[in-house]
Amino acid sequence: MAVTSENRKRAEEAVARCRRLALFSEDSDRTRRTFLSAPMRDCHREIARWIEALGVAAWVDAAGNLRAFYPGAGTAARKLLVGSHLDTVPNAGAYDGILGVTLAVSLLEALDGRRLPFGIEVVGFSDEEGVRFGVPFIGSRALVGRLDEELLKVQDGRGISVRKAIEEFGLNPAEIPQACLNKETLGYIEFHIEQGPVLEKLGQPLAVVDSIAGQSRLEFMFVGRSNHAGTTPMDLRYDALAAAAEWITAVERAARSATGQVATVGNIEAKPGATNVIAGETRLTLDVRHGSDAIRIAAVKELVECAREIANRRKLRVEWKILLEQSAVPMDPFLAAEIERAIKKTGCAAHRMTSGAGHDAMILAEKVPAAMIFLRSPGGISHDPAESVAVEDVEKAIECGLHLLDQLAASSTLQSALVRS
Repeated sequence: MAVTSENRKRAEEAVARCRRLALFSEDSDRTRRTFLSAPMRDCHREIARWIEALGVAAWVDAAGNLRAFYPGAGTAARKLLVGSHLDTVPNAGAYDGILGVTLAVSLLEALDGRRLPFGIEVVGFSDEEGVRFGVPFIGSRALVGRLDEELLKVQDGRGISVRKAIEEFGLNPAEIPQACLNKETLGYIEFHIEQGPVLEKLGQPLAVVDSIAGQSRLEFMFVGRSNHAGTTPMDLRYDALAAAAEWITAVERAARSATGQVATVGNIEAKPGATNVIAGETRLTLDVRHGSDAIRIAAVKELVECAREIANRRKLRVEWKILLEQSAVPMDPFLAAEIERAIKKTGCAAHRMTSGAGHDAMILAEKVPAAMIFLRSPGGISHDPAESVAVEDVEKAIECGLHLLDQLAASSTLQSALVRS
């Protein structure tokens, strides 16, 4: 394995590369890089340049994912995927997703031509955030065969469909099936910043992700009656915004009632929206997450009943619809255990945790064993220009990754533990 001084240099380079990629943006003063936008092409070219310097060819598949294959020893056809996503949210930081790709390149560089019993495929997913089309995981869905005709018809704000965006990028939608994982794929490893404060609180640089929380997203609408704010007595009002406000506080109380549960009302819109008019209609969103599907589903049911009770008591109407229902996804036990061993070899404690955010790993887990390593997020900040990483933590991540590759290469149970029927 590479010595510490070399890993330090590679860590510094991985961080610098993230910052360079952040310059490829649809906005001149901040980072925004969405599915198959022009800056994504620049991003592909830059990463391909790093990879091809190692004698490894890079290509872009029909879903816009950047891929590169580092062959294994001899004629070994099996491969381990390592990567993350290259798209960003608006006004993004430099490390969410992108660090996982630069670390994958760092691991190839650290191997320095050494071949393992399996190949390594680096993958930079074209879309995880879902910013452009309102549908996340377009890139990783292609690898598991779920980039179907219905999704290809989805349009962005300018009326351009996913299919059209692929064609305008110079790719062929008819070749999307070729992007699917084959039976030789052993598994998927994703390095990612935590995007939260847990590791910082624990004083630890790395963690094993043992599951990704399930999510429920809903939209609610309270419907009352608009009227004059100055002439309508308080006891004769049917205020949709007041009902929504009461319900929001109930959401917060319910979220605190179960350890590990989070619930968020992230958007609220009152109509007609005038200072001197009682709101006759209020729309708002609900996002509930937990590592246990049973706890999450029970919480959503409770909050629906709570909304009904508030509406009935206030003589209003409430409607709701489900926007997303995503089950919790456990990470592969064998890979998680190997990551835990690798983290301990770096001299760090191997904390296990649930990811509250969604990741490409939860999509890949449908087809192959998947696992994740979290890196500490200073200040717990993500999805913001203030997002950062410590070079020392990135160095530990590289060391962990190299230990992991060596462990998997030496594992007599690799095939039985990783290959699914």
